Amino acid sequence: MKIKLLITNVLVILFLTSCEKTVEKPETIRPVRAMKLVAEETIQTRVFPGRTRAINRVNLSFRVEGPMNERPMKVGDRVTKGEVLARIDPRDYEVNLQIAEGKLERSQAQLRFAERDYARAVSIWEKDPGAISKSLLDRKKEDVNQFKGEILSLEGDVEAAKDQLSYTKLIAPFDGMITATYVEPFEYVNAKQSILRILNTTKVEMVIDVPESQITEIPNAKEIFVQFDSLPGKKYPAKIIEIGTEASVTTRTFPVTLLIEQKEDGVILSGMAGYAYFFGKKTPDLSEKGYIVPTTSVISDVDKNITYVWLINPDTMRVYLQPVKKGKITERGIMLLGGVKEGDWVVTSGANLIREGQKVTILPITVDEQGRHHEMAD
Repeated sequence: MKIKLLITNVLVILFLTSCEKTVEKPETIRPVRAMKLVAEETIQTRVFPGRTRAINRVNLSFRVEGPMNERPMKVGDRVTKGEVLARIDPRDYEVNLQIAEGKLERSQAQLRFAERDYARAVSIWEKDPGAISKSLLDRKKEDVNQFKGEILSLEGDVEAAKDQLSYTKLIAPFDGMITATYVEPFEYVNAKQSILRILNTTKVEMVIDVPESQITEIPNAKEIFVQFDSLPGKKYPAKIIEIGTEASVTTRTFPVTLLIEQKEDGVILSGMAGYAYFFGKKTPDLSEKGYIVPTTSVISDVDKNITYVWLINPDTMRVYLQPVKKGKITERGIMLLGGVKEGDWVVTSGANLIREGQKVTILPITVDEQGRHHEMAD
């Protein structure tokens, strides 16, 4: 009886096993970062750090002394050319002008009298030469000349007094921004004492230090632009306005000054740190055409002296190893000169974590001028 029960159980198990469907393990699909190749030409690139400064920067001061009774401007205020920024009490200088003008008017009256007196003497001498001596006639003529000379001097005094009065106003020499003030209102200020600092921020300069081994390449730049860490994603075209002709004794670098046009938002401030990118002109020994990919994209077989990249078949979404020819390493990555074509999808990271024929999904990226990866929005 036990034997029959055992046989029955075995038959039931075999029947149930034959009825089960084979369950296959699903294939793992790995997401990978990849970029689509676009043909481009790389030319010798140089990158130099630098710091900006305003193209016009000046500490303003009065040319006369006195109590400063007005200084309406404060730090951060934008001003326009010709605007009054501060004023010295003008009363003393107004008095000096009035005194000078009074002296001038008195001398002009004396001249008019001397000219009439001389004219009468000449008329008498012409009618009766014996009625007036020649020496007296000469003295009257000399009086006229003396007053004329005195008037010229006094006219100069009046102009100087007018200038002194105008110097009691501190005028903005250009459009700009107040960045510092050194004297408070109602303080007594001396001539040439700094009152405030103004910067012209419509254009900014950047000063970079170029090693002597590279200074001869700078004039050959085909394109120059500047980027700032505080302004990610923005490029500012620049041009060379001055190349130093004397190297620093300690660093053996030459100062190069760039001019950067301020954009409408005016966000570049004096003192900001950034990087200047120089792209050299095409020359046979420096220029090459190909495809730039991040250095993490390539796999090297040292024994076979072969370099590979993972390519993605867009029809099957499976990866395969592709031998490539390497070019120069640039700021953005490594140049591929052969083995790939425009439109190919190259895996840019995780190359050591995938296998031949593996199915993947693409996370598209781009690479900026500094070699940093940026995922593209869907």
